[in-house]
Amino acid sequence: MNEKIRIGFFGAWRGGSYISLMSKEKDDIEIVAVCDKNADKIENNKEGIGDAKVFTDFDEFLSYGKEHGMNAVFLANFFNEHAKYAIICMEAGMNVISECTAAPTLKECVDLCRCVERTGKKYMLAENYPWMTENLEMKRQIEGGTLGTLLYAEGEYNHSASVEDLHTLTPFKYHWRAWMPRTYYVTHAMGPVMYLTNSMPKYVSGRAAHSDLLYQIKDFRPNHDGVGMMFCEMDNGMIARFTGCTAMASDYSRYRVCGDKGSVETGGYTGGKVRRLYESYTKPEGVEDTLAMIEPDLASFGPKAEEAKNAGHGGGDFWIVQIMIDYFRHDVEPFFNVYRSVAMSATAILGWRSALSHGENFYVPDFTKEEERRVYENDTANPFPDMEGKGVTIPCATRV
Repeated sequence: MNEKIRIGFFGAWRGGSYISLMSKEKDDIEIVAVCDKNADKIENNKEGIGDAKVFTDFDEFLSYGKEHGMNAVFLANFFNEHAKYAIICMEAGMNVISECTAAPTLKECVDLCRCVERTGKKYMLAENYPWMTENLEMKRQIEGGTLGTLLYAEGEYNHSASVEDLHTLTPFKYHWRAWMPRTYYVTHAMGPVMYLTNSMPKYVSGRAAHSDLLYQIKDFRPNHDGVGMMFCEMDNGMIARFTGCTAMASDYSRYRVCGDKGSVETGGYTGGKVRRLYESYTKPEGVEDTLAMIEPDLASFGPKAEEAKNAGHGGGDFWIVQIMIDYFRHDVEPFFNVYRSVAMSATAILGWRSALSHGENFYVPDFTKEEERRVYENDTANPFPDMEGKGVTIPCATRV
């Protein structure tokens, strides 16, 4: 569609930064409606919402949207409910941009792909970490071809918090954060590596480690493992290691890609720079030092790059909005289309099954192929309870 994006937001807390960014793109985007069951979250984003209609009930929000030409929805609702609402919105004739993760079960991965194909609507994941400025510089270095054959990569996402903060982030007993296995929030670790290396997962093996510290608060946070780690074989022949959202006492996030001629990494001690290393015998002609700390030049990433400077997640939020505009208005396919998005979700889900079985290796299905999807169309294994505490079929921690 080349028409203006008339978007609605479902979820105003995480959606808040995107509401602010999209409200500035008046030539391309109009915010039609915002829905959040917590009215305070809507009030906190009043400036960006402007004249948009506000709701605390999703059905009323969707009905209003259909009546008033809403053609897209940004999903910033609960982590484990994105696929469900994405399907509802696409069936209602709206394109979808989904935050966090595509789906919590393999069945919903299948359902989501089939819905995109059946309805012809556009779907993308708002995974923003690949477009942090330092990761954009890593991408440039990798695409320069001087690292040789890519052999190994790693993505690590660390997000520890105090008990007080965990209480704030877990407002009720059956909130998704309390029950999320450690591998499930894989997008910020895996997403950048997939983008940087243009690769997809083929096989996954997982492990998790118990945290005595988190076990002390298991009454309100039953997911008391401290880290979930996945080891993957990728479709480009490379191997890769990913965390989910960990509770380790460590730096916030880091990424590393190694070839047989050189390597690049960022995060933690690099301070926003990219560390590039060659061996003395693989150093390209014209490069003075085998080791360099590269300061990314924001302006070199295009005329709009300076606008990303003050956006959230190292500029990543800004680029997600630009990618959405290019996709929804001009049919420029995003990297994280529905198939790459569900591949990440499936890796997280199967990585957790592997952790529960001490590292068993699992094949990650190719969701572009109906014959592979059909195997998982009834696979509803789920660690998340409903609001009444029902529906859990697999544990959320490796130790009872």
